[in-house]
Amino acid sequence: MGTTADGSSHPGQGRREVLVIAASSLGTVFEWYDFYLYGLLATYISAQFFSGVNETTAFILALAAFAAGFAVRPFGALVFGRVGDIVGRKNTFLVTMGLMGLSTFAVGLLPSYATIGVAAPFILVALRIVQGLALGGEYGGAATYVAEHAPAGKRGFYTSWIQTTATLGLFAALLVVIGLRTWIGEAAFADWGWRVPFLVSIVLLAVSMWIRLQLAESPVFQKMKDEGATSKAPLTEAFARWGNLKWVLIALFGAVAGQAVVWYAGQFYALFFLEKTLKVDGATANVMIAVALAIGTPFFVFFGWLSDRIGRKPIILTGCAIAAVTYFPLFATLAGAANPALAEASARAPITVVADPAECSFQFDPVGRNRFDATGCDIAKSWLAKGGLNYANVAAPAGTVAAIRIGDATLVAPDPAIVTGAARAEGIKAYHDRLKAAVAAAGYPAKADPARIDRVTVVAVLTALILLVTMVYGPIAAMLVELFPARIRYTSMSLPYHIGNGWFGGFLPTVAFAMVAATGDIFYGLWYPVVVAALTVVVGLVLLPETFRRDVDG
Repeated sequence: MGTTADGSSHPGQGRREVLVIAASSLGTVFEWYDFYLYGLLATYISAQFFSGVNETTAFILALAAFAAGFAVRPFGALVFGRVGDIVGRKNTFLVTMGLMGLSTFAVGLLPSYATIGVAAPFILVALRIVQGLALGGEYGGAATYVAEHAPAGKRGFYTSWIQTTATLGLFAALLVVIGLRTWIGEAAFADWGWRVPFLVSIVLLAVSMWIRLQLAESPVFQKMKDEGATSKAPLTEAFARWGNLKWVLIALFGAVAGQAVVWYAGQFYALFFLEKTLKVDGATANVMIAVALAIGTPFFVFFGWLSDRIGRKPIILTGCAIAAVTYFPLFATLAGAANPALAEASARAPITVVADPAECSFQFDPVGRNRFDATGCDIAKSWLAKGGLNYANVAAPAGTVAAIRIGDATLVAPDPAIVTGAARAEGIKAYHDRLKAAVAAAGYPAKADPARIDRVTVVAVLTALILLVTMVYGPIAAMLVELFPARIRYTSMSLPYHIGNGWFGGFLPTVAFAMVAATGDIFYGLWYPVVVAALTVVVGLVLLPETFRRDVDG
């Protein structure tokens, strides 16, 4: 049984609160399932839709298309936040759900690059943009809707169930992908099976729409509507008036930005790092992160509950601080446990590129026209980048022909100034063959040996990363709801949340892998989440208020 604002009992209220949480959460789980399928299947999507460029660029472009959905999330927040503050929370749910489900289903039907050429990646990106716009309007509505039903003193606990939905959606997607891979085999999955998880989303769409239709409007919004107190211009009130805009900026830089990079580093970047860098096969990586998610997910609710007792701010900022301090050692431990042969070879026979820095290009080509063969440095680094190998850089005097040192062996690259035409292509191929033989002789594995993976340690590290996610993410919905007045709450909280999670977080895998490609250091990309999390700790400590005792009805 729940209580009213004056503390009196209200028969049946407890059952309605359970229905609100269950219906809102289940619908949001399905929406996150749709959104995160793309991230889990980035390797397959890279092969299907970006096959016209080199392998390293294709993977980074696939991640960039993944990030495109995040890039537009703030715009979805503006559009649907405004609708939610003017028209209502419930109807906005239905629109965002429909957009998400239909665009996800369409990805499963989209012809590949080999079939329709460059139109394929363009259509794919367009569908991701629609997904991003829909998700931009979803989260703020769900969090606001649940918080406005929650009794005082339980908003952190109630909204923490919404916070589990992103991880549960990822978990559901993982289970579907793992089940299909096991059932039909890797070859069939790579050929056509990867489409099935997208296609089944049409069933989830039907279920989700039915669930959302069972809900009534939020009592806080309904009361404002009955009294004629809803905002007529929520965008103006939220962002054109400094009194509210300053809290939007503080929420973004003092809480959400750090939460976002911890979330995406702990779940998505860790998964990509296992598969792409440590060369763990996708099925094994998916299983290990699914186990870690199963262990860690209840802690979203725990930290939401705890934030009702000690406050939101200390939990969120502590999680960010621990992440900033521990990411490098955690990922180093992950590397040693997931692919010990790779770690041993890197220690025993480190790889170094000795070259004139002026001859070295950034190993990323978004238009697929650069073959990275104009200089000896490019010839050397392109092969290393494609293989995801860790290497150091040593500057050489101008005019020096680039070389790769692997332990005590030195392999000088072909000099494009001397070797031209057909001889250059043959020379580059021969050089790459020599490099392949040299790294194999030095003990660098082509793939992680499943028999040598320390699964207990890998799962322990992944669980630690996910526990940090639960610390920063569990209480943040309640905090954002409490920061802003009811009449412009949907709009105000949605924008910082989706700038933080859409831009700071969503671009993390792309930016981090690009940083790795630029430097050759497989851990260099971690500087991105570490710096952003540390910045959030500083800003949050100085400017972020505590909100857990605030009234949300006004």
